[in-house]
Amino acid sequence: MNTTTPSEEKKSLNFIEQIIEEDLRNGKNQGKVITRFPPEPNGYLHIGHAKSICLNFGLGKKYGGYTNLRFDDTNPEKEDLEYVNSIKEDIRWLGFQWHGEPLYASDYFDQLYQWAEKMIMEGKAYVDSQSAEEISRQRGTVTQPGIESPYRNRTPEENLDLFRRMRNGEFPAGSCVLRAKIDMASPNMLLRDPIMYRIIYSEHHRTGNKWCIYPMYDWAHGQSDYIEGITHSICTLEFDIHRPLYEWFLDQVYEPGRIRPQQIEFARLNLNYTVMSKRKLLELVQNKYVSGWDDPRMPTICGLRRRGYTPESIRKFAEMVGVAKRDNVIDFGLLEYCVREDLNKTAPRVMAVLDPIKVVITNYPEGKVEMVSTENNPEDPNAGMREIPFSRELYIERADFMENPPKKYFRLSPGNEVRLKSAYIIKAEKVVKDSQGNIIEIHCTYDPESRSGSGSEASHRKVKATIHWVSAAHAVDVEVRLYDRLFNDPTPDGHDGVDFKAFLNPNSLEIITHAKMEPNFIGLAPETRVQFQRLGYFVTDRYDSKPGKLVFNRIVTLKDEWAKISNKE
Repeated sequence: MNTTTPSEEKKSLNFIEQIIEEDLRNGKNQGKVITRFPPEPNGYLHIGHAKSICLNFGLGKKYGGYTNLRFDDTNPEKEDLEYVNSIKEDIRWLGFQWHGEPLYASDYFDQLYQWAEKMIMEGKAYVDSQSAEEISRQRGTVTQPGIESPYRNRTPEENLDLFRRMRNGEFPAGSCVLRAKIDMASPNMLLRDPIMYRIIYSEHHRTGNKWCIYPMYDWAHGQSDYIEGITHSICTLEFDIHRPLYEWFLDQVYEPGRIRPQQIEFARLNLNYTVMSKRKLLELVQNKYVSGWDDPRMPTICGLRRRGYTPESIRKFAEMVGVAKRDNVIDFGLLEYCVREDLNKTAPRVMAVLDPIKVVITNYPEGKVEMVSTENNPEDPNAGMREIPFSRELYIERADFMENPPKKYFRLSPGNEVRLKSAYIIKAEKVVKDSQGNIIEIHCTYDPESRSGSGSEASHRKVKATIHWVSAAHAVDVEVRLYDRLFNDPTPDGHDGVDFKAFLNPNSLEIITHAKMEPNFIGLAPETRVQFQRLGYFVTDRYDSKPGKLVFNRIVTLKDEWAKISNKE
């Protein structure tokens, strides 16, 4: 039944929701909505999979049904238990829970095999003893029909004997396959006697060495949906051409009265400044262009998590992208916008200096330390205030001082005043340089009456800039990793004849080993997100950040710097 709330009904339904609601009105599928998420465990999930997860699990929840997690484990040569575990962790982290226990296509190998024997005896499948190259040559082209295999008219009994011998391991890999007997002249080349089973001698991560023949995706997928009673089998758009084969295979096994799954295709997520191919992502990992699948520059879900993205921001991104019928490319900036919007409301503010230069307040008493109050998060009325130490010697960002500033430079410069966040107004008086002429200290004076919130008239004096700072005597050394986009081209895999790796961004990671941070946050737990004031949003690394050694990953800058670059170009 339809379980949408009044607030949900006000939103425009996407085309998949329209199909589902029409089915519910017509009493189709016994009034049930059962979806599935069917990843192949041959790699880590990426942001495109996250959209599919949100869609499938969201539909199951919205319409009072449920969603199965089913692993398409039909190729033991590429699959691994590591990938199975990572996929389950990613789904849970995104905030979803599958129905019952995880399912596997391998759960249905016996049933699939029995159906294949049934098709053989009905004259709808045959064993082809040609090589893969010969079969490929005979498929024809989009304008020319295929050529029938010389083994196409073997008797059912002969095919059954050969198929059973395939299962028993009597033939070498690649020597024969089981093919469906459909139509070698079909305009849809996928219907030109597609392969159903091939021989693979490789141990399966669940079934061990029980099988040496494995079903192809098109044979296993639809029948697995049918076995599980899936009502709406939602796939990405490239499977549109597979739908007639999906239906043909279902025709061979369907029994009246049972739920028959309906395949529906939607546009996959294409994100600029990245690649979505598992093969290309694996290449980046294996050739050590990145530190691993969870490198914070990777578009994998575990990479986004380590980067500091929140589950809420990714779900919001999937919602904003929506469900389309045509392929399009989404701007990476939208994903960054979603995490900024989320963290702006929730991330505590922290004083941190990434490129420190010392400020000495010459008229501030030596040895004196006072505590000043500052807000934890001005966007959160319940976040409260905290106290931070202020002293004679401070660190500020090197970029916040210029000895010879241009016009309209309002930060610190000789003779110019700025306010120190939540503290005093200071004026730069002189600089101290080393033997190479580099500035190593800035000597300033402060206005004792200008402390923020003191109630004095001087505290309300207006200056044109406010900068952040950290007390030198109390500062905590932290490591900061400034991550940026992995590619510097919006379509790294869209240039004919040019390897996508040619567009890797050489500045995608900068490591700062001695940044300075206020002492209040020295005990931050891993995966704690904060805003370094004026600098961006950061997260304590989930693996490398430990008590006594804080390691921060930059999640995103406070503003979309890439938009500025694009506009200049």
